[in-house]
Amino acid sequence: MRIANLSGRLVLIRDGLAVDVERASDGTFAADPQAVYERWEEFRSWAGDAELPAGEPFEPTALGSPVPAPRQTLAIGLNYRDHAAESGFTVPEGLPPVFTKFVTSITGPVTEVRLPAGGHTDWEVELVAVIGRRAEAVPEAEAWAHVAGLTVGQDISERIVQLAGPVPQFSLGKSYPGFTPIGPWLVTPDEFDNPDDLELRCTINGEEVQKGHTRDLIFSVPTLIARLSAVLPLLPGDVVFTGTPAGVGLGRDPQRWLAAGDELVSTIEGIGELRQNFVA
Repeated sequence: MRIANLSGRLVLIRDGLAVDVERASDGTFAADPQAVYERWEEFRSWAGDAELPAGEPFEPTALGSPVPAPRQTLAIGLNYRDHAAESGFTVPEGLPPVFTKFVTSITGPVTEVRLPAGGHTDWEVELVAVIGRRAEAVPEAEAWAHVAGLTVGQDISERIVQLAGPVPQFSLGKSYPGFTPIGPWLVTPDEFDNPDDLELRCTINGEEVQKGHTRDLIFSVPTLIARLSAVLPLLPGDVVFTGTPAGVGLGRDPQRWLAAGDELVSTIEGIGELRQNFVA
């Protein structure tokens, strides 16, 4: 199953067409895309059994984030060994580095992003897991049952602010407007042959700058949910950015930053793509 946010309304995506959920359910489920996660199991049951009307075509530019207003966004750092190495850090043990991306930075999959003046703006393609059932002290073996679905995220990062001392400002440096595109839709785990092994790719103006597989995560999606939920409850509709593979601008020699006119395309196998264009 695939769900999306089309012009602020919850839709099911069937064969590339959009079915409005509020209308198809005669008002049983609200149009608000964020609200569905509080009733996720009920919604999945309805969507699996309902006789749905024909869908309608739509423009990708009308899509918003399938999770537009999560109560908690937990972003994971250094979760691929090659990225930890290029960043000059040792591989984490126990708990990975965790930060947030503030909700006002969240946008949909096809956007224009204004670059901060004088900044060093970087790219980080990431698999994003969305919570569908409250998770508190969840064993790793039961973690997937708490995941509503997976989507694509970009952890766009302004490195000067992020790394300014004496204490780095990870959350602020990664939360400028438009710095958290998510989409194009949410895909339920059952849609994948193996949700623990998906290919991620990222290109700038058609040049591949990142390529990796989620099988290489140091902390897999189930491990992250188990370890995070041992500390704090994960709530329905919460978002977990799972980390980025190597190839970011910070780790290059010479370092490379996004510039006005660049087009950034972020793709994950079996889900889809994000497309960001940057302006000064």
